Amino acid sequence: MRRILATMMMLLMTTAALAGCAGSDVTQEDVDAAREEGRAAGIAEATPVSTLDTIIARGSMKCGVKESQYGMGYLDAGTGVRSGLDISYCRGVAAALGLNPDTDVEYIPASGSDRFDKLASGTIDVLIRTTTWTTSRDADLNADFAGMNFFDGQGILVRGDAFDSADSGNSASALNGAKICVGIGTTTEGNMVDWFSSRDISFTSVPVADAAEATAKFIDGSCDAFTGDMSAMVAKKWQLDGDGSMNDVSIWIASEIMSKEPLGAATRDMDSDFKDVVAWVWYGMITAEENGVTAANAATMATSACLDGADPGVCRLLTENLGLGTATNPLAGTWMQAVLGAAGNYGEAYDDAFCDGTYDGVSGSDAMTDCLMPRAGTLNALVSEGGIMYAPAMR
Repeated sequence: MRRILATMMMLLMTTAALAGCAGSDVTQEDVDAAREEGRAAGIAEATPVSTLDTIIARGSMKCGVKESQYGMGYLDAGTGVRSGLDISYCRGVAAALGLNPDTDVEYIPASGSDRFDKLASGTIDVLIRTTTWTTSRDADLNADFAGMNFFDGQGILVRGDAFDSADSGNSASALNGAKICVGIGTTTEGNMVDWFSSRDISFTSVPVADAAEATAKFIDGSCDAFTGDMSAMVAKKWQLDGDGSMNDVSIWIASEIMSKEPLGAATRDMDSDFKDVVAWVWYGMITAEENGVTAANAATMATSACLDGADPGVCRLLTENLGLGTATNPLAGTWMQAVLGAAGNYGEAYDDAFCDGTYDGVSGSDAMTDCLMPRAGTLNALVSEGGIMYAPAMR
């Protein structure tokens, strides 16, 4: 701000000097030109460098992710392989920018308590880590939300030796007096207080820094229950049922959904060019599935759709940059083909994250098999299937 004021002051002094020079050849055009030069300098000073340009100059993208939630953001400690819907989204954004999604993405763990600090400070370029879009986060945390890649709700995982599922009727309303692990600084914490307090159900909150600490306390009995996004609870039950760490203690998930949790990507405020790319990568993946465009057929579809105007909408999707990018670094016309090659369409990405990976990308949610979390009949189905996954027009 000081530099902007200094620029404006210099402009005023220069204008005044020019105007006051008796007998000079300075014209009104000279004064106007000096004023315009100063105005342009002030605008340039006040305009932040786009994260998109920074990423291209660096040659890599820093994506803030989870590493412990199977299906969303998971790191296999044995193989070093990352998987999940959020990871596919990171890969898609990188590919859209012309980066190699296999080598040019740096994955940086972002916990519930430090993720927005890392985003604001530039430690990460984009946050794609099961982050709920809320009013206060949008308004107060120097963050803008982009594409919502999963519509979730809060659930609760319960130890059967503390509260029997049969006696409880699979309901969280039976958890009076429960000790519940909950992440510090998360929307989950506030939702839990609202839900239990409004029903006059007593509980003890056991604050934890992250999912690893919550899991450890849940396993050793320090917590009777563990609350978080339902997708996380399903993934955690699957993990604990399979690894034997519960020592034959049964665990169950309460039937209630305690909140609305639209999960998606976040960029920094006032970073509109990069935010647009992050959002439209996701919308493009949805649009591709709606139109039967997959990782396998994208190149062929681009040719056939553009031939004699056979399908103008698909042709635009696969061959035009649609104004995305910056003046310095516009996206390539084939950016969406690159996204599909890196992540697939939305159905393919969902299948890779939660199912057996055999979905053909065109046959609909009912064709997905062996799913940890089926998509059919949920909010995450396409609008054509009764869900709410919907993309604005790409034109």
